[in-house]
Amino acid sequence: MADVKHGRGYVCSIQYHIVWCVKYRHKVLLGDIDKKRKEILNCYR
Repeated sequence: MADVKHGRGYVCSIQYHIVWCVKYRHKVLLGDIDKKRKEILNCYR
């Protein structure tokens, strides 16, 4: 069951699935880009 958030005048349930498909599995998200991506995605856990 997904978390459902209730507030004054709203009810929401945000669900998402992110898939990173890179041809030949080359690492393209490196350095600062990788760190920022991890920060952004981890704040929604």
